[in-house]
Amino acid sequence: MGTDISGYLEHRAPQDGREPIWYASYDLGSLGVDRDYDAFGCLFGVRNYANFRPLAAARGLPADTSAAVSARLAQLIEWYGENGFHSITWITWAEVKAVDWDEPAEKPDRRLHEFRRTPEGLGLTGKSGVSPAFAKAVGLRPGEVREWPEGTEWLIGDTLYRSVIIRRRDAVSGTGQWQPVWDAMKGLAAQHGDDNVRLVVWFDD
Repeated sequence: MGTDISGYLEHRAPQDGREPIWYASYDLGSLGVDRDYDAFGCLFGVRNYANFRPLAAARGLPADTSAAVSARLAQLIEWYGENGFHSITWITWAEVKAVDWDEPAEKPDRRLHEFRRTPEGLGLTGKSGVSPAFAKAVGLRPGEVREWPEGTEWLIGDTLYRSVIIRRRDAVSGTGQWQPVWDAMKGLAAQHGDDNVRLVVWFDD
């Protein structure tokens, strides 16, 4: 069973001369974000196979969240119960702007990166846990898990297995599916300020 993300972009603005409150601006689904475990781990500590220091993990639901987000979560609880979602958290645009996207993960990816030789050189074909062919070749017992030093590699048949530490920009590409989210947050921040724009997310399995 996989893990998917849901959420909203919110902005904070004054209301009829009273204290500012948060409003829902965009449903995250409308911005095209799909299942992406490297990004989930890098940003929020969910499915963190790549071993990042998460930017905003397990902060919970903001006490002042928008009415739309509160209503959506209440609906999910009504439909699926308290276990219908998990790992709710949030991050502001000010925090996203401050990210060092060249920061590496703290340890090598728990999934070995698999490459195949092509006329243009080595091509990444996937990331996975231990395959049966790999386990047999290196003598792993059933269920055994090891942490391999960065750069360790094995050529088994026509597949090259390599232990890799990835950077934040590898997990959340500047031109990938998260770019529309950052663009929308940047646009809202131009109107309301960096600290007055945030992304609230939760996950379901």
